[in-house]
Amino acid sequence: MGDKAHTHPGAAGRARAADRPTSVRNVVLVGPSGSGKTTLVEALALTAGAVNRAGRVEDGGTVSDYDAIEHRQQRSVQLSLVPVEWDGIKINLLDTPGYADFVGELRAGLRAADAALFVVSASDGVDGSTRMVWDECAAVGMPRAIVVTHLEAARADFTEMTRVCAEAFGGDDPDAVLPLYLPLHGPEGPDGHAPVTGLIGLLTQKLFDYSSGEREEHEPDPDRLPLIEEARARLIEGIIAESEDETLMDRYLGGEPCDVETLIEDLEKAVARGAFFPVLAAAPAAEGARRGLGTVELLGLITGGFPTPPEHGTPRVTSIDGTPRELDPCDPDAPLVAEVVKTSSDPYVGRISLVRLFSGTLRADQTVHVSGHGLADRGHEDHDVDERIGALSTPFGKQQRPVSHVIAGDLACVAKLGRAETGDTLSAKDDPLLMEPWEMPDPLLPLAIRAHSKPDEDKLSQGLARLVAEDPTMRLEHNQDTHQVVLWCLGEAHADVALERLRSRYGVQVDVVAHRVPLRETFDGRASGRGRHVKQSGGHGQFAICEIDVEPLPGGSGIEFVDRVVGGAVPRQFIPSVEKGVRAQAAKGVAAGHPLIDVRVTLRDGKAHSVDSSDAAFQTAGALALREAAADARINLLEPVAAVSVLVGDDYVGPVMSDLSGRRGRVLGTEQSAGGRTLVRAEVPEIEIGRYSIDLRALSHGTARFSRRYVRHEPMPAQVAEQVREEAVGS
Repeated sequence: MGDKAHTHPGAAGRARAADRPTSVRNVVLVGPSGSGKTTLVEALALTAGAVNRAGRVEDGGTVSDYDAIEHRQQRSVQLSLVPVEWDGIKINLLDTPGYADFVGELRAGLRAADAALFVVSASDGVDGSTRMVWDECAAVGMPRAIVVTHLEAARADFTEMTRVCAEAFGGDDPDAVLPLYLPLHGPEGPDGHAPVTGLIGLLTQKLFDYSSGEREEHEPDPDRLPLIEEARARLIEGIIAESEDETLMDRYLGGEPCDVETLIEDLEKAVARGAFFPVLAAAPAAEGARRGLGTVELLGLITGGFPTPPEHGTPRVTSIDGTPRELDPCDPDAPLVAEVVKTSSDPYVGRISLVRLFSGTLRADQTVHVSGHGLADRGHEDHDVDERIGALSTPFGKQQRPVSHVIAGDLACVAKLGRAETGDTLSAKDDPLLMEPWEMPDPLLPLAIRAHSKPDEDKLSQGLARLVAEDPTMRLEHNQDTHQVVLWCLGEAHADVALERLRSRYGVQVDVVAHRVPLRETFDGRASGRGRHVKQSGGHGQFAICEIDVEPLPGGSGIEFVDRVVGGAVPRQFIPSVEKGVRAQAAKGVAAGHPLIDVRVTLRDGKAHSVDSSDAAFQTAGALALREAAADARINLLEPVAAVSVLVGDDYVGPVMSDLSGRRGRVLGTEQSAGGRTLVRAEVPEIEIGRYSIDLRALSHGTARFSRRYVRHEPMPAQVAEQVREEAVGS
């Protein structure tokens, strides 16, 4: 695999790389923030000859983290595609953010890829979030490999790190997670640290020296071979255990020597089908060097061991009406099926859609059908429209390199798809199809905003629509109860990026305001009120008097209006007017400005005038009567309560339950879940969980997830209600 000879592809290799699905590899890099994913991508691009020095392309830009926001925040905030070529194979490297707030970009990368590289730092280990993503990949059978970075750190220990990875990722079979190479250390420096200068292949027992800035192959010193014998034997046994040749283990245990080429072939097959997970080491190239340590071996693993797009298969495809469709996996001649995995905006080009082709061939200036279904709850309305695409290109940093067509299995950028949003399906206009959307996390952090000025207000609606179209993990809400515009995000960093994009991309300045939950009011007991609206100022006057009784009803009853007038005290034609006035006042509230619910209003008496009574007069009288009844009664504030489900590691169940109780929550029970986790179910007032996504992440070290749904409104405790009323008066 990585021990094979490699040459940089020439023009012929580049021409072949995008012509056949089997000549494409789609690889997503996964790992926590700071693990070195972006640095590794740039090192691979340098080794493959795609850049002229680490991270730089011909115009001096970087191949990843090129967005101005990423420069300011000093971290990846979006999915980046960096294509390179190696041994006639086109490798699409998908660099994902490691910070939890941008998990939507990670999900998009997983959807577009056929295999995953898990990047872990030798100095930091494996965190809980990375283990969770590993489990998700395992659930869908995605092939994986592990790359250990930061070997230059003083506390770095590759051997210990491989043990940690086997424990974290191996599950019941730690021998499926083993290194293919062991690092070689040079002389100790003044600080006592010996830098890694090369690798020794455990299968071929060859030494690969990177100390000169190039990769030089040598026969190892015979004294070194006994030092790797144990690791080599474990690797061979691990490969044989996953071999499709059932006789190989018997022959090995019988003392028969194993052919190295056969072992490499079996290893590649085991990696491709997700049964074996090799561990490699990598480091960026030193200043002036042409290749980083381990990059050649890693490129060899990708081209030789990771599956081709046809081997990975296609997500579920249906017709627009939901009828299942069976397509040959990754056939360039089959009907077109592509998916928008990322949407971005360019100030000069406009909207750019990064698409993954699962079937067919996409050509520049082609008319396609754009289908978006299943994301209505995120503010993405279902849509079906034909659009003519603009230019096709391959991204590389800020550059867009034009291509004439893209075949099944490859990725490319499509310009000027004005209606296409992230998650949409592109198909032939005469054969529209739909792909099952991938799972996205729910945005659970509310960000209430308002336009900073009148010019911003004019542009706000369009800017928000574009922002949500780019990011399906963001939900836009126009709350009719609180009259607030709310962006639901995944966390504070996600919210910060959204605000900066509104300002820098769409020229919209907004102010962040306190998020309000939709409270309600209700009567605590029975009350009566008299509404008197009598005015005479010459000409037609206004005359209406009505008397009502109000009583509370069970939760969920709404407003019930009952007519008990006798003797025609209120003429029949004006009774609907009284009801209209009562309901209008209830919608405005009677105490703190929140809608009144769950009461029965009974009209029992009143007076009218043969000339001066009118519909408007009795509407006003009905509203006055309700206000008078409220003035003499105790009014309860009702708050929304959410059903909260928290999936958390067993080690954190106690703190999570204690925290929920501290938020006035009622824990309803727990259920044991797979992977050493527990599902905690509770009911919690929504006012207490506005920032719960942030607090839970801190409490569980990023390993817990939660969902919420509204269940009902219920009375707010007196002391909390009083505080809310004081805050309302103060504002």
